[in-house]
Amino acid sequence: MNKPERFRPPSVDTVLRSAGGELAIARHGRAATTGATRLVLEQLREGGHPSAPSVEQVGSMALDWLEDRGRPSQRPVINLTGTVLHTNLGRALLAEEAIEAVVTAMRAPTNLEYEIEAGQRGERDGHVRDLIRELTGAEDAVLVNNNASAVLLVLNTFARDREAIVSRGELIEIGGAFRMPDIMARAGAILREVGTTNRTHLKDYAEAIGPQTGLLMKVHTSNYVVQGFTAEVEPSELAKLARQHELPFVDDLGSGTLIDLARWGLRKEKTVQDALKGGADLVTFSGDKLLGGPQAGIVAGRKDLIARLAKNPLKRALRLDKLRLAALEATLRLYRDLDSLAQRLPTLRLFTRPAAELRAVAERLQAKVADRLGSDWTVEAIDCASQIGSGALPLETLPSAGLAIRPAGKATGSAIERLAATFRAVPVPIIGRIAQGALIFDLRCLEDEELFAAQLAALKAEPSDGLA
Repeated sequence: MNKPERFRPPSVDTVLRSAGGELAIARHGRAATTGATRLVLEQLREGGHPSAPSVEQVGSMALDWLEDRGRPSQRPVINLTGTVLHTNLGRALLAEEAIEAVVTAMRAPTNLEYEIEAGQRGERDGHVRDLIRELTGAEDAVLVNNNASAVLLVLNTFARDREAIVSRGELIEIGGAFRMPDIMARAGAILREVGTTNRTHLKDYAEAIGPQTGLLMKVHTSNYVVQGFTAEVEPSELAKLARQHELPFVDDLGSGTLIDLARWGLRKEKTVQDALKGGADLVTFSGDKLLGGPQAGIVAGRKDLIARLAKNPLKRALRLDKLRLAALEATLRLYRDLDSLAQRLPTLRLFTRPAAELRAVAERLQAKVADRLGSDWTVEAIDCASQIGSGALPLETLPSAGLAIRPAGKATGSAIERLAATFRAVPVPIIGRIAQGALIFDLRCLEDEELFAAQLAALKAEPSDGLA
């Protein structure tokens, strides 16, 4: 048997003068191209090669390596998981008005902390404070970088080295094993659990109040529901109890919303306005979940308490930058016109897409996907159910439609996993979910069918995957 020809590498300079080398230098610079060429040559020496690559091929390999390294780590994807506010995929999409506001703020200096009329230093939260007051009825507001930070700031300000009283049934854990007791510990607060997992009464709170109490807190169980033999205390009763003892009552809404979602056929979720009317002194909520804006944490409520939050040194460490402030301001302005909100706010627009519209999309795409995958796969247009996501409305599902892709022969999990990986390998990765022996593409979040079709054309065949 003839042995493979031993690879005799060309010189680095020879590769750099090749067409691929010159193109790599033009795109990435001589130093980077030189380094990439040396790396490719070393890999070829160590691994051997059944046929010696030409100088041009080595130059192209160096260019490919540089192009792959230069690809942005954070890339657009097509979310066909069926979860609208998908934490791993960036949660809420921004409205065009918010995107324009961010671009404008990126391109020039802004009056972030400068009062133009007075010609003096200003305060960055002032750009959205009046809007939050207008939309929620709160006396004042303060902004930080997410809702966990909002809770951290509140606890550190009012319950540092003191007790924060919370129902045992509300000691939530959110994504990434991030738990409310851990936030309290980092804030320097002493957790005082009351009640049981499924039942907590007003007397449990009352009996726990003592000289070391810093605040009473209610945590919205946005990512789960306890049903059956349960009891919880109405916020208005907790607010009354807190006032009797001159303690702040904090209502952590988590995902938070500024509107009654029932207007668009969704289940009603307690709004920020509801929480404030229910007697909460402070309400904490997110900007990038049901509100549909950028990642942010908002604390709205009593002016005197907000002033104390603003003076906490932690506030500076947790503050928002000018880009997210610009996006949040533009998003909040959309709430002034509820009649157009479902068209202009992507989150609400995706929530409210009719199932019949999605079914029509599925039927249009079924043949295209089937033709591309070939006879080894079946593609079926199906009815399915989307989720809100990010812990919001955990029992609420949205009637949807999509595609179910299954092997035409005996189903194997590994084949479906490989197919899912193939869809993730296209230029704009297509992310679905695997369930019931199929790769499911829920089409609720697909608004650009042409982009999806372009990715189908870019699918690359793997061994025995059946792609045409």
